[in-house]
Amino acid sequence: MFGSIGTMELVVILVIALIVFGPRKLPELGKSLGKSLGEFKRASNDLRNTLEDEIHVEEQARRDPEPAKPESAQKPVAPPDPAQTVAQGHVSGDPLDDPLGQAPDDPLDEPLDHAPGDPLASAPTSPPDTTNGEPPSGATGNPEQKRTETA
Repeated sequence: MFGSIGTMELVVILVIALIVFGPRKLPELGKSLGKSLGEFKRASNDLRNTLEDEIHVEEQARRDPEPAKPESAQKPVAPPDPAQTVAQGHVSGDPLDDPLGQAPDDPLDEPLDHAPGDPLASAPTSPPDTTNGEPPSGATGNPEQKRTETA
């Protein structure tokens, strides 16, 4: 269990532990050491079992090739007959009836209203002047002008 440690070495270790920890702490120390070793063994056994299971699964996968997929799952679904859908009350061209989301057959007839380019290039850089050249109401204006007006 201890490998190359002999009986005499174990006795020396126990005497040193008795001197360092004292007779009252030694049983508690042994109990906690035993629990720790037990948990370590359980964890290592679980790890070993998990690795063995994974190796076994990989060996099974190498031996047995995957079974062929049934062809029924690979067949495409045929679209419904247009005459039947009209008879059932479905309107053709309804976007909810198109499960694949295909584009309509006819292209857009209208050209674009704007030329491609930078949309920010034509945006105004300052807000439009809505005061007609007069200061807004409640504005104090230039203090130099007030001095000349009051004088």
